[in-house]
Amino acid sequence: MKMLLKGIGKLFRGIWKLISFARQLLINLMFLVILGMVFFLFTQSSKQPELPKEAALVLDLTGPIVEQRTYINPVDNLTGSMLGQPPIQENVLFDIVEALRQAATDDRITGLVLYLQDMDETNLTKLRYIAKALNEFKESGKPVYAVGDNYKQSQYYLSSYADKIIMSPDGGVLLTGYGSYSLYYKSLLEKLDVNTHVFRVGTYKSFVEPYTLDGMSDAAREANTVWLNQLWDAFTQDVATNRNIEAATLTPKIDNLLADLKAVNGDFAQLSVKLGLVDELLTRPQMRKALIDVFGENDGHSFNQISYYDYQPTLKDRSQPNDNQVAVVVASGAIMDGDQRQGTIGGDSTAALLRDARYDDKVKAVLLRVDSPGGSAFASEVIRNEVDELRAAGKPVVVSMSSVAASGGYWISSSADRIIAQPTTITGSIGIFAILTTFEKGLENMGVYSDGVGTTPFSGVGVTRALPQGVAEMFQMGIENGYQRFIGLVSEHRNMTLEQADKVAQGRVWTGQDALNLGLVDELGDFDHAVKVTASLANLGEDYELRWMTEPLSPAELFLQQFGTDAKAWVAEAIWGEVPAAIQPVTRQVVTDLTTLANFNDPKGQYAFCINCLNIEK
Repeated sequence: MKMLLKGIGKLFRGIWKLISFARQLLINLMFLVILGMVFFLFTQSSKQPELPKEAALVLDLTGPIVEQRTYINPVDNLTGSMLGQPPIQENVLFDIVEALRQAATDDRITGLVLYLQDMDETNLTKLRYIAKALNEFKESGKPVYAVGDNYKQSQYYLSSYADKIIMSPDGGVLLTGYGSYSLYYKSLLEKLDVNTHVFRVGTYKSFVEPYTLDGMSDAAREANTVWLNQLWDAFTQDVATNRNIEAATLTPKIDNLLADLKAVNGDFAQLSVKLGLVDELLTRPQMRKALIDVFGENDGHSFNQISYYDYQPTLKDRSQPNDNQVAVVVASGAIMDGDQRQGTIGGDSTAALLRDARYDDKVKAVLLRVDSPGGSAFASEVIRNEVDELRAAGKPVVVSMSSVAASGGYWISSSADRIIAQPTTITGSIGIFAILTTFEKGLENMGVYSDGVGTTPFSGVGVTRALPQGVAEMFQMGIENGYQRFIGLVSEHRNMTLEQADKVAQGRVWTGQDALNLGLVDELGDFDHAVKVTASLANLGEDYELRWMTEPLSPAELFLQQFGTDAKAWVAEAIWGEVPAAIQPVTRQVVTDLTTLANFNDPKGQYAFCINCLNIEK
């Protein structure tokens, strides 16, 4: 027995030495990788793009278009690829627009080529702002071409603004329309013996439906159908005008589409030409030759060109230092309590930016740019309080709504001096909910029970015990109080009675156009219009400077973010292998749903959030 124990001891000591060796090896390897990345980043940053004397600007966007770049924790970035999430390159909306505007007056830029094969699907409101810049570019008289093998919906929308659309003979235009779909977990949770306790106010507050139903409710279906149809009508009208075709061409009945496709022997590219969606079908060599004929040939046997990513860093800041400043605070992403990084909205961090603007004597007015489906009710109120303080200090606050300013996004907007939306903005969703899951049934089935004593009715309340009825009633009363406060803000600042505010609330989602008709916003206009309105309210005339209020990343954070993006794919694949492509959409949706719940951190568990505003499929 003694010898056996001694042998076991030696075995464990050997295993421990092996683990220690592996740990040291991994640390050393990671250290070498970091050194290599540092060297790579420094050598890359020292390289300046070569600007040709004459070239076409190639708008070759890759990845999503965002209001503000997201700081992604390197660890999250690395582990994300384990679930099929590729490295992300974000493109800031305002950078794209500014590049197009400067290119229009840049003598070195002879034209524009839209090559959008790798651009992610994008909300129509953002696309329309880029389209405005495209029209301004066309006014310079410089040609605009769109080229691509295939065109997805958002890619085609921007391409429709080109003078000529060229596509591969084996390509096609994929226009799927707009939809709002979610996964529903009610039956799954029941099978897992998970109790879902829901507290909400609002007929249309559908965030909780995926956890309480197996399909969309009639009320949610009715409301979603209205605003989705409005978005699609706007899309088709814009494209039809650009292409000089009937809008109905973009929404054919399935029988007519099948007949048209049969007439061209199932050739989607030929069908695209027949319907007027594209102008010419060319192979890649033919495309290259066509562009050489227009823009001239470079040393690489292609046309004279410069990528957007090489051109954008060379742009000059055209603003002039000025003691009259309009501060721009971007509130983009979900609203969470506390300090948060860019890409989400932190109650404390966003409020701090507004507070900095209030105490800065050079700042005469604030433009709050909102692109958010909401989140924590408490954090929303913390931010809105700073809006009130700015107004009390004599500094006007104007809200510019981007793609989404719903639920908590509307809460933080409600008391501004002026609310400006775009017709295709998604807003409203004025309602409150809370959701709590408990696992006592599942634990009991496994023979695990929770029991004990406490000094108050709240002692021991948690996920392992059934929720007492009295506590549940208290939760619901708190939610109802929060809802009354929400519609009270709407009533006070939108000049409505409580009854009128309740009628347009109930968690229902509205487009910007409907919100204007209902009195939830003051006027329609894009970011440029909102800037002018903000300056006008502060009596600044044309003499002012835009100041973007941001919390800059430290050099270490910038490096770690870049390192995480570059290292993410190969580390995940080396450890876990690649997630099968067929199930990636499902894994992404499940992870999104679970992450949304996990990230919620309202201290009272009360949320004003619009799930349908996120689940828009293009």
